[in-house]
Amino acid sequence: MNTFGQHISQQFNAELEDVRQRVMAMGGLVEQQIADAVTALIDGRSDLAAEVEQGDVKVNTFEVHIDEECSRILARRQPTASDLRLVVAVIKTITDLERIGDEAERIARMASSLAKEEPPRAAFHEIENLGHHVRRMVGEALDAFARMDSRAALAVAEEDAKVDREYESIMRQCMTFMMEDPRTVKRVLDIMWAVRALERIGDHSRNIAEYVIYFVEGKDVRHISVEQMARELEKSR
Repeated sequence: MNTFGQHISQQFNAELEDVRQRVMAMGGLVEQQIADAVTALIDGRSDLAAEVEQGDVKVNTFEVHIDEECSRILARRQPTASDLRLVVAVIKTITDLERIGDEAERIARMASSLAKEEPPRAAFHEIENLGHHVRRMVGEALDAFARMDSRAALAVAEEDAKVDREYESIMRQCMTFMMEDPRTVKRVLDIMWAVRALERIGDHSRNIAEYVIYFVEGKDVRHISVEQMARELEKSR
């Protein structure tokens, strides 16, 4: 486990803490966006879907402001070693959080479309479970970021494989619905786009976990298997 470092300059400490707090606030907003988007989809709530679509502007604003603050830190402090890795990890993390927000907005758009007609609801229980799963992944990735805990980050990466399996199961169900009743094709396609967005949220959560490992261990673990990732962490013990 690692933490945000302490520096002789109290101002630098304050700047890093401010960035951390902003990232966590952005993450909290994104988590709520996911929850509301899934509820809108499951319950056919076009009003809630509209709120999620409008809320994406706030997510984008967070990204811009945090990115600007990171640019100022790079220009003023010219950080090296772990401090530089930290700023890079923050910039990459907020990019993935913004993309998670985009995926929540996409789910909300599908929810608005489906609210106008009666969708096949047989797979909705599994979709709700998948929604809870990926939202929990986002929360755990943010917790790993807050504590800069590489072991917790590895656990998040391991969850992504489970999300992929849930996604594939729901997609098979959706294909069956369309084959059994071609009249449902348009509606089922909207559901499939929403489910795909949930799977992508899982991918972005894993990305955030990888940035935590990069900061703590100084190792780039992108594009390798979870098993290889675990071996890399074992080497650093």
